Amino acid sequence: MNNVENLYSWLDATANILEKHREEPYLECLAQAMDLLFFQEVPTSGNEILDNKLQKALNEIQPIHFEQLEIRKAVQLAILKGMKDATQQQHLMTPEAVALFTGYVAEKLMGNKEKTTIFDPACGTSNLLTTVISQFNHKVEAYGNDIDPTLIQLSLASANLQKMDIEFFKQDSMRPFLIDPVDLVVSDLPVGYYPDDVRASEFELKADDGQSYAHHLLIEQSLMYTKEAGYLIFLIPNFLFTSDQAEKLHQFLREHAHIVGLLQLPESIFKTDKNTKSILVLQKKGEHTSTPKQPLLVQLPSFKNEAAMADIVKQMNQWFLENISEK
Repeated sequence: MNNVENLYSWLDATANILEKHREEPYLECLAQAMDLLFFQEVPTSGNEILDNKLQKALNEIQPIHFEQLEIRKAVQLAILKGMKDATQQQHLMTPEAVALFTGYVAEKLMGNKEKTTIFDPACGTSNLLTTVISQFNHKVEAYGNDIDPTLIQLSLASANLQKMDIEFFKQDSMRPFLIDPVDLVVSDLPVGYYPDDVRASEFELKADDGQSYAHHLLIEQSLMYTKEAGYLIFLIPNFLFTSDQAEKLHQFLREHAHIVGLLQLPESIFKTDKNTKSILVLQKKGEHTSTPKQPLLVQLPSFKNEAAMADIVKQMNQWFLENISEK
């Protein structure tokens, strides 16, 4: 058994112990199991049998050293188990291959900086955020937000285990944040309607009639918290620019941002055509910014096709060299 399997089995077994004794949902118990490993101490619960079981489990795992990638993969497996058949579509975890590729794009945009500030306003379990951060070789100051308390618990516990310093907020993504504008926003956009019409009415991208799209409002909100000339990388549904409110979004983006690139992800990684996504790369307009002469438009092959992926990455590296590095 390798380290990923070893850690996953331990997290799963410990979460099951907590679930049985506390009668709480698996994902909440998983966050507690992760905290137990991070703090390496069993908090007194008043339940001697439970405390003894947790101490025994902790004694078994403590001598083993895990790498950051091993921790992230084991945590992903445990969260996927907990989310199986019990999660809304917008709460699904960003696939590892997609998160890694997003991290590659982010690193190319930010590679020559000494420090990058990064924000995910709808981070979920933070798999996308932590994977992107892991691609950087320089200092990162990171922020994540989600309205779901369990997902924030999991995010914090995962970041702690990976030794990543991320500040988390638990609030509605469309409410004001107490952070300064950042260099980079990354987010797997939650798709659907935003229920608070009063708050939505304060956005340019509010619907003319009926409820507004949450994914449109989050793009506008993200631009508000991005520095001038900063970048935004969104995972978007492929129907984003063809939906009934698409023209309003087009107009808004023309006014406030440059479309740097659009990378269509391979359909094979999605369950149905309806769920297919792309990576949209924007730059917030600033005094010295301009739209690339030739935006980065890519149809990505299957991630399993190594030769085709290597060829695409080579072409993309050249594009970044010509269009980003000199800025």
